[in-house]
Amino acid sequence: MDIRTPLDQNLMVNQVSATERATFIRKTYFHVALAVLGFVIVEAIFLSIPALVKIGVSMTQGWTWLLVLGGFMFATSMAERWAMNSSDKGAQYGALALYVAAQAFIFIPLMYMAIAVLGQPALIMQAGIITLALFTGLSAVVFISGKDFSFLRSAITIGGFIALGLIVAGIAFGFNLGLWFSVAMVALAGASILYQTSNIVHHYRSDQYVAASLGLFGSLMLMFWYVLQILMSFSGD
Repeated sequence: MDIRTPLDQNLMVNQVSATERATFIRKTYFHVALAVLGFVIVEAIFLSIPALVKIGVSMTQGWTWLLVLGGFMFATSMAERWAMNSSDKGAQYGALALYVAAQAFIFIPLMYMAIAVLGQPALIMQAGIITLALFTGLSAVVFISGKDFSFLRSAITIGGFIALGLIVAGIAFGFNLGLWFSVAMVALAGASILYQTSNIVHHYRSDQYVAASLGLFGSLMLMFWYVLQILMSFSGD
């Protein structure tokens, strides 16, 4: 029999019992897996629609790509807000679904280039395996050490703004950001995974597993994007 009050049931994860904490972590990673599966399905559907592929590829040209990134950032912000602040589980799942769809759309040009332009769809699987290995290793660091990586937030925020500025400069002045930018972005994504995983252990409420999965899924997809870009850059040589 649960004798806790409703307020007690919204304790932070680090304040609940070990069993409840394990349940929260298990639910979070289950939802991350669902989000990844949803991404694969939605991406396959998107790539099977020629008109949608044409739109996605055309939006990578010039300043239009900034509009796409802006729309994606807006969708991300809205999804995170819904998932974090709503007590309605339906709204939280709706936010996660919106975010998965936004990720699938922004990946259209990169997937199309790997499959149709380079003719190497195997690169996608290779990037997925590498990303999963890095994700697992970074997650293990958090769980084994028990360290709170919330101090990385400022560095991640600053790094994100610098990256966005470089992307804008690249579009404005017509230069390619190159391999080392992708490597730096993988490192930034790695820091974000440490930060998000640490939040799962220390800073979410015990009922916020959907929001926790959304943040972790976002970091995972950021890493996947740039790992795939690195592999594609070597393939194009």
